Amino acid sequence: MEKRRAKNSTRIIDSDGHVRETDEQIIEYMSAGYRARRKAMLYFPLVPHHGWHRSILQNDFREQDFRVPNWREWAEKLDEGEIELAVLYPTRFMHIGQVGSPQYAVELCHAYNDFLHDQFLKQDHRFRGMALLPLQDVPAALQELRRAVEVYHMAGGILPAEGLPLPLGHPLYRPIFEEADRLGCALSVHSCTSLRDNDRFLQPNEVATLAHVIPQMRQFTNIMFSGLLNELKNLRLGFLEAGCGWVPYLISKIEERLERIPPGERPGLPSELLARKQLFFQCGEEMTTGRDIELIGDGCLLWASDFPHEATKTDLKELVKDFFARKDLPGDSKKKIAYDNPKQFYAL
Repeated sequence: MEKRRAKNSTRIIDSDGHVRETDEQIIEYMSAGYRARRKAMLYFPLVPHHGWHRSILQNDFREQDFRVPNWREWAEKLDEGEIELAVLYPTRFMHIGQVGSPQYAVELCHAYNDFLHDQFLKQDHRFRGMALLPLQDVPAALQELRRAVEVYHMAGGILPAEGLPLPLGHPLYRPIFEEADRLGCALSVHSCTSLRDNDRFLQPNEVATLAHVIPQMRQFTNIMFSGLLNELKNLRLGFLEAGCGWVPYLISKIEERLERIPPGERPGLPSELLARKQLFFQCGEEMTTGRDIELIGDGCLLWASDFPHEATKTDLKELVKDFFARKDLPGDSKKKIAYDNPKQFYAL
């Protein structure tokens, strides 16, 4: 990697890559009672999921390069894209917010985090993990966040954008944000492929279009109006898997409404939190990214491969090349998005 960097000074951190954990893998890390009924447990998915299958032909007719990479294949992809580090998130288990039983959610999160550490993080130093947290049981979620950060040296914790009965800015979840602030770690609000009221859609691509961005907009709005970040100066929040095109619009709407709140009661403005480097957003391939930089700056955006989720875009060398070839983004901004910002967000 150092020899390559001598030719190419660009440094890259993948802010949002994925493992494709399988139920068969995760159950091996669950406690004995669950493993004893392995056959029955695996008959149904360990984590519930919505009714729209993302891989059917109606969703995408194109040829798919579907992959379930182990750590070796992921490491080869880092070499291919000359990527310095990758921060890994789950796939199926991103739906953890839909689990109804708090005790079961705790079991699943503990097992997933053990799996991620064992099968990826300790295999290659270029992997960094984000911990799955059982917000159904806040004290257990606090314990799991501490374990993941202090024992497994993960970069922070995941907050599900969809599925929980209460929005993330609710006082019930405040201890999670306070603990992340104390630990100095990141928290990511990460979208999944579920969306409430799925039955209102007629086509799978309708859901695929909205399933990521609508929950992010809802959670971002709720957190901003909650005033959660007023006193938590070390807290860094990321909003991933939905791009950034929605951010300037929503900030403008939120700040206009905040002006109607008396100054002594008013939460901090999103623009102030951006200036304090407390808010970060995944930078997708949207045509709006150049405009987004003009409106909210380039210090809050993160480049991500999303590998292996985009089954038609699995060549990381090409993905990196395409990003740096963009004519609508300033060169200095590309450097920040690809390296400086993720390094700051994840404290790498």
